[in-house]
Amino acid sequence: MHLEIRGLEKLSFRERQVVILKETGLTSDEISKQLNLSASSVATLFNRAKSKGYKIVMVVPAERIGLDLGGEE
Repeated sequence: MHLEIRGLEKLSFRERQVVILKETGLTSDEISKQLNLSASSVATLFNRAKSKGYKIVMVVPAERIGLDLGGEE
């Protein structure tokens, strides 16, 4: 299983940084310290990124959830 962030090409460099850190579970305070930004800047960047429509997609191999998609003929 892995996560994909689709639509990153629509985001600025800073928006990408904030989205990746936020989606990996960091809090806004942790992100602001790591990127040397204010918490309000982190919130603004994250909200702007959300408005641009990025998507998080979880990719799970079929066999991990008990499916056999081999299709016998």
